[in-house]
Amino acid sequence: MINLILLFPLLACLILFIFKNRALNNWMVNLYAIVHFVVSLALCLNIDFLPLWTASKFFAVDATNKIFLMVMSMVFLAVAIYNNGYLRNDSSLTRKLRHYTYMLLFFVFSMTGAILSTNLGVSWVFIEGTTLASAYLIYFHKTKHSIEAAWKYVFICSIGIALAFVGIILLTVATGNLNSLFYIDLYNNAVLFNPFWLKLSFVFILFGIGTKMGLAPVHFWLPDAHAEAPSPISALLSATLLNSAFLVILNMFRVMVLSGCDSYARIMLFTMGFLSLFITAVFVYHINNYKRMLAYSSIENMGILAIGTALGGIGMLAAMIHLIGHSLIKASFFLTSGNVLELYGTKKIKSVTGLLKKDRMTGWLWIASFLGIVAFPPSVLFISEFLMVKTMFLKGHFLMCVVFLLLLTIVLYGLGKAVIKMSFTDNKDDVEKVEKLSWTMYLPQITMLIIAFVIGIYMPKDIVISILAAVAGF
Repeated sequence: MINLILLFPLLACLILFIFKNRALNNWMVNLYAIVHFVVSLALCLNIDFLPLWTASKFFAVDATNKIFLMVMSMVFLAVAIYNNGYLRNDSSLTRKLRHYTYMLLFFVFSMTGAILSTNLGVSWVFIEGTTLASAYLIYFHKTKHSIEAAWKYVFICSIGIALAFVGIILLTVATGNLNSLFYIDLYNNAVLFNPFWLKLSFVFILFGIGTKMGLAPVHFWLPDAHAEAPSPISALLSATLLNSAFLVILNMFRVMVLSGCDSYARIMLFTMGFLSLFITAVFVYHINNYKRMLAYSSIENMGILAIGTALGGIGMLAAMIHLIGHSLIKASFFLTSGNVLELYGTKKIKSVTGLLKKDRMTGWLWIASFLGIVAFPPSVLFISEFLMVKTMFLKGHFLMCVVFLLLLTIVLYGLGKAVIKMSFTDNKDDVEKVEKLSWTMYLPQITMLIIAFVIGIYMPKDIVISILAAVAGF
């Protein structure tokens, strides 16, 4: 089944290359999204409907990555559905849309490979693959700003990948005669590693892969890329790409824990986590582009994941819950921003007024996404952030807790000011209602928000067991 979701996009690209049909582009994305979701669900439930097809030893599903895989699959399915309506009125040439489909399929393929990889070296290769695929998607509209964003993305992320590669080399020095980058071998032999080289390796890997995750101070590509990419791609960048990079960091953090060097790693994660929150708090208040605003919110939430991981224990559990909630809600937020752009033709916050009058459904989705992302009950993010605050209190980190809550409050105010202005402020001129958008541009957001709010009230036992299994060993 792992082979199926890895080989399908490559075969799909070949079919699209042979049969150059505009309608076939969407069909192939939709089919891959369905196949990806069904296979991911089967893998998570330990159902093997292709028992005779042996997977490579370089890819496997474990207790931790199955959550990342399922979240990515759900978001990709939502994006595929949204994509049908988003591209319906796109006047781009068939060739341009075909290239968009090529890169979209390759992007999801790369993220899937990074998540399922059992080898640090293979993970590095697939993370690099995500850069190559998503660079074109950011440049899709081919404007002056989009090419600038794409070049910045490629430049900064390439430096990050190079740093991570240096970190891997240093890791091989730390491992001595192990000669293996398989995660299971690293875990089993972690106590034998040289602490000095291991710590140095972690610094390079954290900064290198942290670039892809969007952690400050190596986050500079993220606001521009999200602002210029098509909204479905922004949703994938924020809700799946950042998670893929986080998983690699998580695997390395486990090595640090097993080697007894976890206190050093926790300090690094705390530093980058709080710096990410601070950067967001500074910039989100003065932002004038609503897609850049959402990008900074992603930086904030990646910082929260880093803080939860560093806290360990209940904090680690909270980080995994936060990852699920953020992915669903932020994907909904970015997809709804696509609706706003379709309705108003601008990304400027000051130019968007009377959203509820212009399109009531988009307006309420915009508001609901905001309430979800700022952890307003019953958003599942309220549970995760509450558990992190509780952990800080239990561990005596009172000053850290105060700073954490203060920064979150500033971000909430900055986001809220923009969302309320866009939704409720009336224009001087009467806002005429426009023809409603396609139902495919509403359904994905509605579904993801319902899931995020429902599990904030009641989390099924199976999900709780899966999360507990995912954080075991941290």
